[in-house]
Amino acid sequence: MSRRSPLHAQHVALGAQFTDFAGWSMPLRYGSELAEHKVVREAAGLFDLSHMGEIEISGPEAGRVLDYALVGAIGALAVGRARYTMLCHTNGGVLDDLVVYRQAERKFLVVANASNAAVVRALLGERAHGLSAEVLDRSAETALIAVQGPVAAEIITAVTGEDLTGLKYYAGRPAVIAGHPIYLARTGYTGEDGFEVYVAAELAEAVWRRIAEAGEPLGLRPAGLACRDTLRLEAGMALYGNELHVGLTPFDAGLGRVVRFDKLGDFVGRAALEARQHTTRALVGLAGKSRRSPRAGQPVKLADGTVVGEITSGAPSPTLGHPIAMAYLDHAHTAAGTEVLVDVRGNAEPAEVVALPFYKRSR
Repeated sequence: MSRRSPLHAQHVALGAQFTDFAGWSMPLRYGSELAEHKVVREAAGLFDLSHMGEIEISGPEAGRVLDYALVGAIGALAVGRARYTMLCHTNGGVLDDLVVYRQAERKFLVVANASNAAVVRALLGERAHGLSAEVLDRSAETALIAVQGPVAAEIITAVTGEDLTGLKYYAGRPAVIAGHPIYLARTGYTGEDGFEVYVAAELAEAVWRRIAEAGEPLGLRPAGLACRDTLRLEAGMALYGNELHVGLTPFDAGLGRVVRFDKLGDFVGRAALEARQHTTRALVGLAGKSRRSPRAGQPVKLADGTVVGEITSGAPSPTLGHPIAMAYLDHAHTAAGTEVLVDVRGNAEPAEVVALPFYKRSR
């Protein structure tokens, strides 16, 4: 049986269509996923992300544990800041991409993808062995609510009563919503300004209702996982299982910047990553020139039929009005403007290599 979010009853009342995602029953959409996508780009969407994994690392050597366990320089983070990083295999392959928050001098919150939470939890515990730090799985007791879109800051200001102008992107701090303590982060996965609210599971309904009530006059609407995928694709954000997996390194995905060889001490996968910095393919964007959308796994070819890559994610872009995709292509064919063909169910559909991301919000 699928696990249920602490907000499941709210979704049922809103008429959500559910999907099984990594063993969780989560809202796919509430009505039209195109309308939900549009509302995030134009106003704000309210997401339930309680399927994500939350792992707390605390103690005198918590920073040292994360510096060894992950590829990023986590121990150097200032309190209240966050960092995008990765957990890698000893061979350099990506086991999960993560966001880590330093909530206090000796306390970090590691947020893992739902499908990989158990692996992340186990490996952090294993890699902490012998060091003075405690690894605790907080996933079951934590709900995660996201508000994403141009009016997100106005909504969160209304429900917290706080001035958010000083809260930078990839930063977080304690706050209060509906009289309940939360951890508020300016992070997200849509390409818009937005906030993520970490709250005790038993308090999630009250917090969700307060945000929904305050946001409704500003255009806030609930949004499901279907539009979350098209939003992140337009923003050129990698999805684990598509653009990232254990067969690829951060360098393959064009995310080598997250690997910090300059940090003190060794880290898991370091030697392999040093040897695997040079890649044969690169992750690029493709703009479709027909109505048919590429999908993951479909081959990318030249006019003469030579296969030069593979689609990792693809969908119609509600914002741009044409199909878009991300694909790994051989380096010789990654220049912007390169014309390729995508084998969409036996039909050769034309596309053009373009720079990522497809969409950038105006600031």
